[in-house]
Formats: sequence, structure tokens, C-alpha cells
Amino acid sequence: MSDASLLHSTWAEVDLDAIRQNIRWFREHSQAQVMAVVKANAYGHGIIPVARTALQAGATWCGVARLDEALLLRQAGLDAPILTLGYTPPARLEQAIVAGISLTLWDERQLEQAVAAAQRVGMDARLHLKVDTGMSRLGIQPEAASHLARRIARTRRVIFEGLFTHFARADERDPLPTDQQQQRFEDVLRALEREGLRPPWVHAANSAAGLTRPSAHYDLIRVGIAMYGLHPSGECPLPQGFRPALTWKAVLSQVKLLPPGRGISYGHTYVTTRWERIGTVPVGYADGFRRVERNWVLVGGRRVPVVGRVCMDQLMVQLDEAPQARAGDEVVLIGAQGEERLPAEELGRRWGTINYEVTCGIAGRVPRLYLNER
Repeated sequence: MSDASLLHSTWAEVDLDAIRQNIRWFREHSQAQVMAVVKANAYGHGIIPVARTALQAGATWCGVARLDEALLLRQAGLDAPILTLGYTPPARLEQAIVAGISLTLWDERQLEQAVAAAQRVGMDARLHLKVDTGMSRLGIQPEAASHLARRIARTRRVIFEGLFTHFARADERDPLPTDQQQQRFEDVLRALEREGLRPPWVHAANSAAGLTRPSAHYDLIRVGIAMYGLHPSGECPLPQGFRPALTWKAVLSQVKLLPPGRGISYGHTYVTTRWERIGTVPVGYADGFRRVERNWVLVGGRRVPVVGRVCMDQLMVQLDEAPQARAGDEVVLIGAQGEERLPAEELGRRWGTINYEVTCGIAGRVPRLYLNER
């Protein structure tokens, strides 16, 4: 029985050495600098420990989605450059500028708001212009980008710090869609370079493009999913040398022998057909473990099926494949045990989603325990 199992019913272990190793791969295989993307609580891994570790390992920027995430990093004492990649409410621009947070914009109204906020606090706003080259999410259209870039560069109280775009399909085998996006971005960049308006930080590559497209590395690679040792997609696997940082564990809270004909969990969707050993695990859909059929977990280094419906706080497993299992034994929901593995990618396929959503969906009430802190 581990020390963690004496204190917690379920927990996630995050190996910070894996984060370090994964960041160093990008530093060693690229001439660009690395932005550690730690939005969404570092994809479920824990924003402050992961950001601190990534910076120790050689990342020079942090990327977040929202201002609140950036302010958490500042409150933790991290003074590295931070970019909010998404929308910042106008009423909070002053707060962002005072904290030295770089802001994303894509229209002239945002520029005017940033200038007004910067004038009120007497500090310059650091701005990154986002160009929509084909993601069709946030960003100015390429044909209008040069005009806005000129305005930013020539406006007082703002610093034209960056220009960027985001690839929609860099994790697919077909390179054409990303080729097209990169060409649109290059056209904007070249136009600005001709006018002497290239900002200090040009960035386009996410994890997938960081792995497969050196021509898109520019000044900065935004490393998200790969930093956590998770594959960008089935068509864009990680190379050798990466390893997943997160393992999700729990304990068997009870093991019982039930007779034939006994229904298990709500609705009795599973009914025993003989005397069966059934274990209860204190994890449920409120923790982020999906209420779908055909789930598996690891007990005693073996795969065992989840039987009956997953409850809010608990689930049941059938222990034929782990006959020695006893109450208090460790259960692995994501990760390895013995020679068996249950990667987040497999859960994503079973749940009809992707590994990103699996780890992001691990609830905040599941404690994160950090290994190899320095």
C-alpha cells in the first residue's frame, strides 16, 4: 500500500521529470524558443507546478487562454513572459498591463481599448496580432492584417510584440491544409518585413507542427499536448524519448463475493451470472471518469472490466482477472501498472473524444501529487 493510498481515495501523480524531458526535446531539436502552453490547469496537470518546471527546463514563455490563468502564474512568483492566447475582457485590460501580461488582439476596437487602458495606468500594452489563416476561430483575416499591424506599430503606449496564427490540421498526414495556412501567414509576414515592421516574436507552430514542420518554427514554438507526453493525434505520434507525465490512481475500497443473479449499480445493466468477485473503486463521473460502457482499469497489473453504470463518486469492477485483489489495493485508471498500460489516448477513443479532453476533464477535487519536484 503506497503512502498516497493512505491519504487519498483517488489521486493523480504528475511526474515533473517527464515534463522536463519533453520540453528539452523541443529545445534540442529546434532553433526556436519554447512557449509552454499551460492553459486549462496545464491540461489537467496543474498550472503552477507545470509552468515552473517547464521554465526550469528551458521554456522561455508561458501561454494561457485567459487572464485569470496568467494572474495565477504571476501570484506564484513567475516573472517569465506570459501570453493570453484568447479574449481578455476590456474592463480587465489595465490589470493585465500592470501585471506585464502580453495580450492577443485581432481588431481595431481592441487596439483602441488597449491604448486607453495603457494611458490610464501609464504603462505600455504588449500586443500580439493573431491572423486567421484557416482555423476560422479568432484572428484578423490575412488581407486586413498588414493594415492593423501598421497601426499597432505606429501607436503610442503599445508595443507590437508578436504576430501569430494557429494551425487547424497540423496533426494530420495530409500536409496541404497546413501548407496553405502557412503560405497565407508567410504572405502577411513578408509584407511586414518589407516595411520594417516584423515584431520580435513570430509564432505559428503548435505541438504537431513543432514535431513535423521546422519551416513553421519561426521565433517560438507553442508546446501544449506534447509537453505532457501525450500524442497530438493518431496520425501525429510522438517520437521516441517522450513519456506521459500523468498517472491517475485510486484504491479498491471494498471487495465482495456476490451470488448469481445480483444486479450491479443503477439500473442493474450488469447482472452476475455466477459467484463473482466485485470490487468498488471510489471514482466516478464527478471525478472525470466517463459514464460509458466498456471501461477498463488496472488492478494487480491486469486489466479488469468496469461493470454496471459508473456512479457520481464510485464504480465497480469485476475481478476475475485479478483473483488476489484485496481492499486497499491500488487501481490505475490512466497509466501503467506492471506490464500493462491504459494510456489517455485509449480512454479518449473509448469515450468518443481525444486525450486532451480526458486529462483536462479530471476534476479539481482529484488531488495532484507531484513527483521529482526541484
